[in-house]
Amino acid sequence: MALQDNIKLIIEEKNRIAKEVGRDTDEILLCAVTKTRTPEEINEAINCGITDICENKVQEILEKYDLIIPVRWHMVGHLQTNKVKYIIDKVALIHSVDSVRLAEEIDKRAAQLNITMDILIQVNPAMDEAKFGITIDETEAMLKWILNNCENIRIRGLMCIAPFAENPEDVSQYFREVKALYDEYSKIQHKNLDFKYISMGMSHDYKVAIKEGSTMIRIGTAIFGERNYNKQN
Repeated sequence: MALQDNIKLIIEEKNRIAKEVGRDTDEILLCAVTKTRTPEEINEAINCGITDICENKVQEILEKYDLIIPVRWHMVGHLQTNKVKYIIDKVALIHSVDSVRLAEEIDKRAAQLNITMDILIQVNPAMDEAKFGITIDETEAMLKWILNNCENIRIRGLMCIAPFAENPEDVSQYFREVKALYDEYSKIQHKNLDFKYISMGMSHDYKVAIKEGSTMIRIGTAIFGERNYNKQN
């Protein structure tokens, strides 16, 4: 199936599920995960209507950035503090903020450029040791610390990666827990907090994530097919 058909199918499914649960279809953003994908593949997806792309690694952003049609870039992978400086002026949103140290570095680099960097706090509701992110119980302290100490960061919401389950419905509880946090913290009044995104759901479980309130789904395999990790970018 061609990329255009894959994207069309995902959008149709996204809209169908949103309507089933009484949600506005336009509030759910489809982001293409472009890890290991070639610039040619990415540009084809953009020409098929993709407006936002997600990368897991700083190096891939740097290698592809000048070869891609203008688009909104997202950093979704684990971000080391020493690499923030390379992407701070390239990405629109960093999904994977999971430590005070990383927030400090993002704030510092954003201040140097006189910009405000949009971020999401990455939550690990299952406390899955194979994934990054802070626990549910740590989220409030992290959020308040950033608001009190980082003038050049704007918190736009939360992100999570649920553990893999053969039946995606089995992870719905994790999405529900993060949505409850999102609803609670979105009530906070602060100039550097403007909740808009709850980034949940990937190719395997995005349908469940939409039911549980996701406003941003990160889709790679369902758009591009299975990854070939030996392929050169």
